[in-house]
Amino acid sequence: MPDSGDVRSTAARPSVASAAMNGHTAERPFNLLRWFSVASLLCVSLISAASAVFLSRFLTEHMLQRDAVVSMEFIDGIVQVEDAIGYFVRHDRPRPDTALDSFFQHVSRMPDVVRANVYARDRSIIWSSTAGFEGRKFGPNAELDRAFAGVVQVESGTVGSGKKAEHVSFAPMQPGLRFVEAYLPIRDAEQGSVVGVVEIYKLPHALFRAIDEGRWLVWTSAAIGGLFLYATLFWIVRRASGVIRAQQAKLIDTERFAAMGEMASAVAHGIRNPLASIRSSAELALADDPENAREFASDIVAEADRMDKWVRDLLLYARSDGPDLEAVDINEVVRESLHGFGPAMERQNVAVTVDAEPALPPARGNGPLLGQVLNGIVANALEAMPGSGRLTVTGRLDAVRGAVDLRIADNGPGLSADKAAQVFRPFFTTKRSGLGLGLALSRRIVGRFGGTLDLASVEGQGTTVTIRLPVAE
Repeated sequence: MPDSGDVRSTAARPSVASAAMNGHTAERPFNLLRWFSVASLLCVSLISAASAVFLSRFLTEHMLQRDAVVSMEFIDGIVQVEDAIGYFVRHDRPRPDTALDSFFQHVSRMPDVVRANVYARDRSIIWSSTAGFEGRKFGPNAELDRAFAGVVQVESGTVGSGKKAEHVSFAPMQPGLRFVEAYLPIRDAEQGSVVGVVEIYKLPHALFRAIDEGRWLVWTSAAIGGLFLYATLFWIVRRASGVIRAQQAKLIDTERFAAMGEMASAVAHGIRNPLASIRSSAELALADDPENAREFASDIVAEADRMDKWVRDLLLYARSDGPDLEAVDINEVVRESLHGFGPAMERQNVAVTVDAEPALPPARGNGPLLGQVLNGIVANALEAMPGSGRLTVTGRLDAVRGAVDLRIADNGPGLSADKAAQVFRPFFTTKRSGLGLGLALSRRIVGRFGGTLDLASVEGQGTTVTIRLPVAE
């Protein structure tokens, strides 16, 4: 079996090879545009919403914090002007009626302030705009503790929803309005330590209106930006999807014409063997006794029928999308192929041994194509044994891999390691009249069935071709 060129085969399209067996349809193709439109819309929406939430929160906290810092700086200025540091340090002395009252009045009359409390270092209220709060201490107050640590504390909420004790008298004022509660540390200018804390409640309508406008602007910008980004990406992907579809259509057409070319080459290549048989039979019919002409004429008719079948297969393939995959009876394909070569084997004195499991499961493939692959391998084997020889065909089930193994071995002269490594290269041949397409096309066809085709050869001992096909579902 030294030549890679004598095989009668056709080529199946790759898209057909992926079809399911026994009536199952091919896997549904991936819709790029649909998946992108859903996935990108979800991602852009989540990113836009998350960005808007983050920016809105940052804007709110930043503006409230900045307003509290401005208030603290204003109060620090009043403390310095009124020289009120001493009262925070010695708040137990009799309350003066001059500078201190003036200081407290300044604090309570700050813009939007509706209530104010002044704390000494022992956390007691030394002055309040609310009657009855002076001298009192309320429960644990984390904001007050952090303010005495020197950190400005800001908290916003709605009037009437407070849970702290000092909110009791504040709630009935204007329920439902948004307020800001700020703890502003008072520092000793000389020592830099916190000597007291001013707690102010504000109803900053203008500030909250500005915050609302800023948040609306943030959400609007995020929505418009997200829509613009989605529309731009969608347009790009839609255009790319159209280009891909057009290229796929062209690729399918190209593959079909290429496969048709392969099939035409294989059929034309395979016709050479029947033509040789027809010619030799006709020559013998002319040279021999006319009594033997009937046998030679029968050979001529059989070979002509085989060529007619290949041409019909080529025409059918050219009018369709390629042959469908099906469950193939390997034993039946072997019998038909060997029967077709019966006269040639008898003339060449080639003995045939078939050792195939009778209960081999069907394999996935295409009967006519697989038959032509096998015909080409057997034809190569016969050409390698022109005088006499032995051809052994073995069929086994590989249950572990879920495959059917078919081996065709001859005891011809074999191939050298260098030539055996090149037999599947297109146009490589060891025969003077060979084309070098047979085994290359055969391996490609078997590969499209999901199987493999391998060749092992030892010079002087013969050649073995192994076809492995997956078991049909």
